[in-house]
Amino acid sequence: MKKFKAAFCNINPESINRVYTAEQKKRIAEITDFMPEILTPENFDTFNTAEVEVIFSTWGMMKFTPEQLKKLPNLKAVFYGAGATEYFALPIVQNGIKLSSAWQANAVPVAEFTLAQIILSMKNYFSNSWHNHITGPGCYGETVALIGDGAISRRLQNMLKNYDLKVLVVPTDLTKTTISLEEVFKTAYVISNHLPNSEFNRKVITKEMFASMRQGATFINTGRGPQIDEEGLIEVMKSRPDLTALLDVLVTEPPAEDSELYKVPNIRMTSHIAGSLNDEVHRMADYMIDEYIRFASGEELKYEVFEEFLLK
Repeated sequence: MKKFKAAFCNINPESINRVYTAEQKKRIAEITDFMPEILTPENFDTFNTAEVEVIFSTWGMMKFTPEQLKKLPNLKAVFYGAGATEYFALPIVQNGIKLSSAWQANAVPVAEFTLAQIILSMKNYFSNSWHNHITGPGCYGETVALIGDGAISRRLQNMLKNYDLKVLVVPTDLTKTTISLEEVFKTAYVISNHLPNSEFNRKVITKEMFASMRQGATFINTGRGPQIDEEGLIEVMKSRPDLTALLDVLVTEPPAEDSELYKVPNIRMTSHIAGSLNDEVHRMADYMIDEYIRFASGEELKYEVFEEFLLK
């Protein structure tokens, strides 16, 4: 396996320390010709950029200007230990530099988090108490709907194979679906949103859909807040106390102190914790270390980001 000249790069060096443990940094130093100084906007002009062949990064990756890329003439690959790359990726891939992202690693905790909420929702855990003895149908023969068929949804679909549940999947491209959003809201006992962040998906989940939900049903959102009509959701949840909304993402995070979201008892919010956090972020570093080994061994990359993905 060839050892490439490698460096960390980030606008905030603490992000590197958050995602890459001491052991993982040691491993990178063993398998690369490692440059110990972190490349940042502040030291870019004094850093020996001409030698850099491989970059490891995470949240806070620099968005290189054309002038900066000219000063990285030997850069061959960037291994991004985080998910979405849109804000910095295009100039990199358009210059023939390989880019890999740990988006699949970030899908793991979101799928786990959502699975837990689905199973508990089937029992109506979130509304049940000794004072309110509401129970759901349980996990046998019921219907779950997943909106979107990306990495998180696909992983969740595999997890749900362990349960006696019927799973409906609405494709991410809503123009190609064989089952409508309106139909899944009327049919499923639990509906979980996994659409990607896009201007085309703003408020595609409407007040009317929430109003059509089955008695006792639950809506879960770990996608993005702007994809739902939040005001419509609040209105429906006020009038339908039998329903439950579990929101890990919101239009505004955190909500304003006087937001109605705090006041409706059957809306439960978490502080955007479904994705990788604390120890889970180190999985993303492991994915990128493994990806570098494939690259240095001349093998095909598993998580490469291509230009056509970025231009969609």
